[in-house]
Amino acid sequence: MSLQEQEQEPGPPVVERAQDVTVVVMTMNRTEDLRVSLGHHEAAVIVVDNGSSPPLGPVVAQVRPDAVCLRLPRNLGAVARNLGVRRASTTYAAFADDDSWWAPGSLARAVAVLDAHPRLAVLAGRVLVGPEHRLDAVSEAMSRAPFGRDSDLPGPNIAGFLACGAVVRRTAFLAAGGFDPVVFFPGEEERVCLDLLSAGWGLAYVEDVVAHHVPPPSADSSTRQTLLARNAVLTAWMRRPVTVALGRTIAAARSGRDGRAGVRAAVPRMPAALARRRRVPVDLERRLRRLEAVQRAERLGPPRH
Repeated sequence: MSLQEQEQEPGPPVVERAQDVTVVVMTMNRTEDLRVSLGHHEAAVIVVDNGSSPPLGPVVAQVRPDAVCLRLPRNLGAVARNLGVRRASTTYAAFADDDSWWAPGSLARAVAVLDAHPRLAVLAGRVLVGPEHRLDAVSEAMSRAPFGRDSDLPGPNIAGFLACGAVVRRTAFLAAGGFDPVVFFPGEEERVCLDLLSAGWGLAYVEDVVAHHVPPPSADSSTRQTLLARNAVLTAWMRRPVTVALGRTIAAARSGRDGRAGVRAAVPRMPAALARRRRVPVDLERRLRRLEAVQRAERLGPPRH
């Protein structure tokens, strides 16, 4: 069932806008989903059309006349979001995809939280999936605080986020380089997180900021799993010690057909990844290894007797 079929009613009119935040929507060839989602955002909107054919500018003008639409000549992957963030004039930018939107009141709440926590660079909201509002597995994992919790942050520390459920401090995000062309899409969030944490910024999960995401059935396809494996390997070689990067590469190759395809797909991009290589600080690496040990233990479950 398409997003349009699941949402029979058009998006509600924007009555009261959240101030000092801009919603940056990345889209490509998803006209009907965009028609449904655009009207839900309670803030200024910048749509980045990632090389759609035909261009989506007329659709944006019809559904959301006050929105800015940036038309790109080709698909830049997640880098397209950087252009929207640069164009925004607000202190904060909230990401959304064409199949996602922010729940009523959530953007205003996000601005208040970010204003109150000056070290916070990324606020990861609670992502509810599909018409049944199922809690996303990533949100559920973040809520358990496996990365600890700092007293000056509004929720559990995080070392990753879902872009369609994140609000960022523009200056921090852009200083970290935003999303990069090596990773392209998906899984583009990890490298940004590592660079922000390396620079001393805080990243936190805030449960009462909510995003709705209605992905198409193909979102968990074999192709997507291959790309996720590829990008996890590339990110490790860009920022982690050789032993960790090599271990991640071997693990991907042993994980099955999609993982092996991901490793093969990483090879042509490896020179660009290595050219951008910059290891995270030692203290952050220790924290990451502790987090990954916890995650491995959770995947394995309790010991069998």
